[in-house]
Amino acid sequence: MPLDPTDSPQQSEQPENESVGTVIIAGLANLAIAVAKLVAGLFSGSAAMVSESAHSLADTITEVFLFVALRRGVRPADEEHPFGYGKESFVWAFIAAVFTFVGGAGFSIYHGVETIVHGEEMGAFLWSYVVLAVSFVAEGTSFLRARRQVKGASRRWGITPSRFLRLTPDTTVKAVYFEDSAALIGLILAGAGLALTELTGNTVWDGVASIAIGLLLFVVAAILARTNASLLVGRAVPRRMHNQIAADLASIGVVDAVPTLLTMQLGPGDVLVAAKVDFRDDVSGGEIEAASDDAERRLRARFPAIRYVFLDPTRGTAGRNHVDGGVDL
Repeated sequence: MPLDPTDSPQQSEQPENESVGTVIIAGLANLAIAVAKLVAGLFSGSAAMVSESAHSLADTITEVFLFVALRRGVRPADEEHPFGYGKESFVWAFIAAVFTFVGGAGFSIYHGVETIVHGEEMGAFLWSYVVLAVSFVAEGTSFLRARRQVKGASRRWGITPSRFLRLTPDTTVKAVYFEDSAALIGLILAGAGLALTELTGNTVWDGVASIAIGLLLFVVAAILARTNASLLVGRAVPRRMHNQIAADLASIGVVDAVPTLLTMQLGPGDVLVAAKVDFRDDVSGGEIEAASDDAERRLRARFPAIRYVFLDPTRGTAGRNHVDGGVDL
């Protein structure tokens, strides 16, 4: 089904400064929380609290990587990189995902196993509970901002927030959303581990909570790494957008068919379109040039994220258009 222009995913991407603000707020919140959790963990002797501190520190460094991704990805094209630097955003976002796995998940799982095997001396629990409560408020504030951005964008796309998170090439807001979600769940796990340890006197529960936090971080890191790897390889645009591009090209009066249509996400807001177009046999070269210019104007008017359009005149079969391509997640 053709898309309405106002229902265009690419056209409705949030401005870059909103993503920058989301990343900065998340980074500052995580840094303050990491220090508080570490102090509480040292005083209480809780492995889960120390793991949560490592979790927040990993998230803080991740936000730094995401900030770098936003800044370096918007540099203009040059002779060395004629299609721009958009894919560098995906490189830094991938590094951030790997760091979340190594710095957060690895440490939390290791520390939890150590606690279960060797035990630990537990101190005062009160400070840990206070820090967890304050951290939940701070992380919740950051999460609500990311959630508001996701919901606003998904409404403009005309899709659900979950589908938006699967389709969006804006890996920074996606990373913040998933990391803040994991942080809130991690705080609940840490609190449950502390409460069970206090009630039973058995520190195994604290170690189990630490391992659960590590596994949670592993899942988040795997999701983000997979997304960024796909974008780095060269992911196509969403299927509905692909079909609308094919329909727009096929609707030009001198076009018989669009047998091949290829797209690639060059960056969070840049798209490349390359197509083999079967023009009518009775049109002149000048008419083909004019039609090609018209096609480019149409596509850019509907999808401002389209940066490059390459059309290759070729023979085809009338009415045989390349539809249902692109990403259908």
